[in-house]
Amino acid sequence: MSSQQSESFVQAIQLGKQVTTSEGTLNILDDINFSIDSGTSVAVLGASGSGKTTLLGLLAGLDLPTTGKVLIAGQDISELDEDGRALLRAEVIGFVFQNFQLLNGLTALENVMLPLELAAAPHPAKTASDLLARVGLGERLHHYPNQLSGGEQQRCAIGRAFAAQPQLLFADEPTGNLDQKTGQRIIDLLFEFNREQGATLIMATHDEQLASRCDLQLHMEAGKLI
Repeated sequence: MSSQQSESFVQAIQLGKQVTTSEGTLNILDDINFSIDSGTSVAVLGASGSGKTTLLGLLAGLDLPTTGKVLIAGQDISELDEDGRALLRAEVIGFVFQNFQLLNGLTALENVMLPLELAAAPHPAKTASDLLARVGLGERLHHYPNQLSGGEQQRCAIGRAFAAQPQLLFADEPTGNLDQKTGQRIIDLLFEFNREQGATLIMATHDEQLASRCDLQLHMEAGKLI
């Protein structure tokens, strides 16, 4: 964790998220502050309901904070409109969801090609094919998500997340739906890509063993950083 703002790639400054319910205002996140240097691997730890997923969503610009701000490479992402945040995600950010979020109407190859095509990258089919071979799905290119196991879907999701070589990768409970052996392979892949591409990796997890492999651990409890 860096105290020098100029060196920090991701910053949360007095970050808060509240929602209004029939029973009043609910504090989901309260006064979150931290900074993360480029290339760092970070585990966000906490029990279910502690605010981990909400925090990742705010850091990725998938949602906007009620108070405070998120800076990525010095840019306050809340100052961007929805299209601007979408462009930032396309150019800088990758996201691996717990429930995979693959597009059911597309094959594994087409799912991984999608961010490459959106970015107008050269040779998207070859790049996607190479990535799927790398994650052990070279024989499954033309299978649809419902023809893949949970572990295969997550490996496809990792290939898609790294396809555009993001500078910042988020993973929300990336092993939450997987058995231990498959989960270990998924984590190894995440760290391999993290090292090779020099990406900043931020993972929400309740797995202490996984967290111990990260450079930095952030512990959440009831919406607060402890």
